[in-house]
Amino acid sequence: MNQIIIFDFDGTLADTLHTVVTITNRLSGEFGYSPTNPETLAQIQNLSSWQIIQQSGISRFKLPFLLKRVISELNQDLQQIHLFPTIPEILRQLQKQNYTLYIITSNSKINVITILSRYNLVNYFKNIYSGINLFGKHKIINQLLKQEKIEPQQAIYIGDETRDINAARKSKIKSIAVSWGYNSAEVLARHHPNALISHPSELIAAIETVQGLDN
Repeated sequence: MNQIIIFDFDGTLADTLHTVVTITNRLSGEFGYSPTNPETLAQIQNLSSWQIIQQSGISRFKLPFLLKRVISELNQDLQQIHLFPTIPEILRQLQKQNYTLYIITSNSKINVITILSRYNLVNYFKNIYSGINLFGKHKIINQLLKQEKIEPQQAIYIGDETRDINAARKSKIKSIAVSWGYNSAEVLARHHPNALISHPSELIAAIETVQGLDN
């Protein structure tokens, strides 16, 4: 059975956290929420994705507009964004082992392609699915599974936020959570992914372990 690996992008493959914080701080006055400093950032990383939205105080009506602005401004700051160390080598190893790789992201597809192109990795992914849907990511996963004719038991989803774990569960696929991105290991563990890792070097072993789990 062909094994499918679906990656989140921001915070999982690409180190975008500090660039996103800089952009959201710049937009805080316009959208009516408090900027983030190093102390509050550490606290925020211990919250679930939904708790972060609630604590920010931003209007839910304004949230989609904020996300579009952040993605637009990220496009201007792409030179500052890099893949995490060892991620390019790991992706090349997964491809050699005949895994089929996908990306699901809230970022724009062009931003993702621009960053991957620097590492000559665009062609390592069969497809990139992009959609601004903070708490409906499972819908994008379901779209991918349907369009690519993938059975849920074939796939593993890898992400760095609680909403990634929850989306995978709703789509009935296994999940690996990584703690080097937007959420801390503590809060990720409370959402019970199939595996939780703290360094990219653990990724291939985690995939092999999760593959052996019963659905």
